[in-house]
Amino acid sequence: MKIWREIRGLGFTIILGFVISIFIGIFIVQPYTVNGHSMEPTLENKQRVYAWKLTQTLEKLPNYKDIVIIDSRVDRGRSFWDSVNEHPLIRIISGNKEEDFFYIKRVIGLPGDTIEIKGGYVYRNGEKLDEPYIKEQMYAEQSQVWEISENYIFVMGDNRNNSKDSRMIGPIPLDHVMGVEGFKK
Repeated sequence: MKIWREIRGLGFTIILGFVISIFIGIFIVQPYTVNGHSMEPTLENKQRVYAWKLTQTLEKLPNYKDIVIIDSRVDRGRSFWDSVNEHPLIRIISGNKEEDFFYIKRVIGLPGDTIEIKGGYVYRNGEKLDEPYIKEQMYAEQSQVWEISENYIFVMGDNRNNSKDSRMIGPIPLDHVMGVEGFKK
């Protein structure tokens, strides 16, 4: 009988630890891995970053220049169950290791902003941005303008010539912001 109580206590402890881990990963902090070179020189390929999710959990806007993790599948809605299924422990259990749809980018525009790219430079509300964090100036491309709607943000990689970001996929719905990069390893 004593062995059965110890096994039951151990099982309860394991389940409680699992539930606490999932809660922390969904609502507080979650690890992500940089996949590619779009954030160089700030972040390197395969570098581990930890995203604070409280901003997303409390539905607050990120700040300009924040580095955010986004769900790039902007053509679909997100639900609470997406966050559960994308948790690292759930992905390990289910065998689903795919996370290519998570992008790590820098916030350039917030709701109400007008973002314009012309002559290889970024302008927000008519003012050219000072961006000491970018790898190099963008190749001159055709001028583009975006009006950022309520509940959306505009993001770009620091390596502008090697980044799939809001210029290609469009502004990002706030519910697709997974968290704000808090620290890196």
